[in-house]
Amino acid sequence: MNRSGKKNILIVADVSIANVIGGAERVLYEQSVRLLQRGHGVHLMTRRLPSHADSDAFVEGVREWRYEVNPANPLSFLKSTWQNSKKLFRTLQNHNRFDTIIIHQPFSAASVITSRHAKEINKIYICHSLSFEEYISRNKRPENLSGRLIYGMHVHIRKWMEKRALKHATEIMVLSHFTREKLKEVYRIPPGKISIIPGGVDLMRFKPTGNKEKIRQALKLPDSKVILFTVRNLVSRMGLENLIKAMQMVVGSSTDVYLVVGGAGPLRDQLTQMAEQLGVNDYIRFEGFIPEESLPDYYQMADMFILPTKELEGFGLVTLEAMASGVPVLGTPVGGTKEILTQFDPTFLFKDTSPESMASLILEKYHIIKNNYEEWRKISKKCRQFVEENYSWEKHVEVLEKFF
Repeated sequence: MNRSGKKNILIVADVSIANVIGGAERVLYEQSVRLLQRGHGVHLMTRRLPSHADSDAFVEGVREWRYEVNPANPLSFLKSTWQNSKKLFRTLQNHNRFDTIIIHQPFSAASVITSRHAKEINKIYICHSLSFEEYISRNKRPENLSGRLIYGMHVHIRKWMEKRALKHATEIMVLSHFTREKLKEVYRIPPGKISIIPGGVDLMRFKPTGNKEKIRQALKLPDSKVILFTVRNLVSRMGLENLIKAMQMVVGSSTDVYLVVGGAGPLRDQLTQMAEQLGVNDYIRFEGFIPEESLPDYYQMADMFILPTKELEGFGLVTLEAMASGVPVLGTPVGGTKEILTQFDPTFLFKDTSPESMASLILEKYHIIKNNYEEWRKISKKCRQFVEENYSWEKHVEVLEKFF
């Protein structure tokens, strides 16, 4: 610790802040950069990804250190992760003498958190979601025996590593009550060891616009339609199949609705084929991956944001980003979404995750937009005010600092 009371902090993760492509990277980026801005010494340690040109780099002033891994098979990946992360941590600790270690995912942390060099250091584990559950949700269980064995090994290893990291952490932090209950249920973590620090949103970056029409024209989107927007990884747990089925019902009632789906993933072809088979491909645009710098425009052009998640919504930063942009969010009653929207206005929650439930509420809100737009403008302002009062990255980091 330096004389001003600021800390030397090592953040350990399995993802990188060099390319923010999802919620995990966003939380990591905001914590790293904002802690640095508040005067702490911040280093980030992660594995070297295929997109990384060098073994270390500065990102917004934060030094990101990367160790090599061998992805040839699960065993070589684990062995190289263990050995190389341990070696890199030892080198970094010898040079920096860290006061606090913040851990975001279990793989890079496995050798760090149990190292004798980390024994006396305060260790904070940030649990976004359970690692083995994320793996199960993203990967279909193979039908052949050898595939099932490898699949089971992946699940078991993730669960074992995460349990170990949680056991050795001084403090555990989650973004939602939903994740806290998961930790209590699966790993039997005492409630007193778990603190809830909600995620945040950059209120300067995500904000309402006074000219939706201009943005829609630039994005080549229809000016006059009620536009729904969602941005998700195109994987099964996100519930996008149900949203497309709901669109068939919505369009059956009104053709004045258009859906923009942002995101990439393995279900891209399946979802586009489904839209064509259901006869709604003229009412849905699959935008593909949307770069971080373009996201604000997509939120601003929308009338509603739809969150159709089926399971494992640990928090949902996109909910806050949309609301900060003055765009009301309709979401399934799953995980963190339920917590946010119940606090805001429960009438914006779907009854369940079914297409019928989604179509019904979308049409209900659609009619408000078409018949009482002044009321919708009030709701839009209420969204922005709600986020300003309850969620910001500054508040998030201030709470995090108290645990140093």
